[in-house]
Amino acid sequence: MRGGAQAHLIEGEDAEHYVVKFANNPQHRRILINEWLAGAFLKYLQIYVPETALIELGPEFLAGQRDMYMALGSRRVAPEPGLHFGSRVAVHPERVAIYDFLPDTLLHKVENRPDFLGTLVFDKWVGNADSRQAIFFRAKAKAWTPLKGDAPARTGFWCQMIDHGFAFNGPHWSFQDSPIQGLYFRTGVYDEVRSLDSFQPWLDLVKHFPTEVIDEAWKQIPPAWFDSDREELEKLLETLLKRRSRVEQLLLDVRGGRSSVFANWK
Repeated sequence: MRGGAQAHLIEGEDAEHYVVKFANNPQHRRILINEWLAGAFLKYLQIYVPETALIELGPEFLAGQRDMYMALGSRRVAPEPGLHFGSRVAVHPERVAIYDFLPDTLLHKVENRPDFLGTLVFDKWVGNADSRQAIFFRAKAKAWTPLKGDAPARTGFWCQMIDHGFAFNGPHWSFQDSPIQGLYFRTGVYDEVRSLDSFQPWLDLVKHFPTEVIDEAWKQIPPAWFDSDREELEKLLETLLKRRSRVEQLLLDVRGGRSSVFANWK
C-alpha cells in the first residue's frame, strides 16, 4: 500500500481483507496506537471508518511471505512476529472498485458527505498533522447512522475516512496546531459550511466526549505496542481532554488562515 508506514493488504483467516500496519513500521510503533485510538473515537462520533482489528502474524506465516517487507533505504525489513494493526476493507477489493479520488460531479453525490465536516472537528481536536485521507466505493447504505437522518434505499458512493497514524502529530505525541492541518485537499466537501453550527452535532459530541470511551480504547491496546510509553500516553490523553473546549477556536482559525476553505461561510 502507498504511504510512509508501508502497510500491506492481507487476507485474514476470516476471509476478510485488512490493510495492516506493522509494529516495526518505518514511522514508529506509536502510529499503531494512534490508529487504534482514532478508530474508536471516530466510531463514537458516528463517522464511517474501517473496523479495526488486531492482526496476529506468526513466524511460520511470515517465513513463507518473501514479498512481505518494508524498504528502509537499500534494506528490506520483514515484519516482526506478533500483533499488528489492521483496518478491515469494507468491500471485497477484487470485486468492488475502491477510489482515492472522485470527480466533482460524483464527489457532491457521496451519500455520507457530511462525514467530512465531522471528521474535520475530530482532526482539529486530535491535532492530525496530515491532510485528511479518504477512500470511496459504491455500496448499499450499511453504515448509515442516526446523525444522518433517513437512510437512502439506493446504492450510492460512500466515503470512508482512513489513515489516522498522524493524529497527535504522529510519533511525536504533541499538538502543533495549524490552519491547514487535517483538511481534505478537495475543499468543495466543505461547501455546506455556513457557520460553526454547520459542524454540529460533532462539536458538542467532542466537547462532552466521555472519558469512558477513551479509557476503554486504551485498555484494548496490546502491551507490546507501548514499550515504555504508558506514562507519556497518559499525559497525551489528559491534554486531549483539555482540548475539547478549543475545537471551535481551531475551526475559526481555519477560516481566518484559509478563508477559501469555507467558501460559503459569510
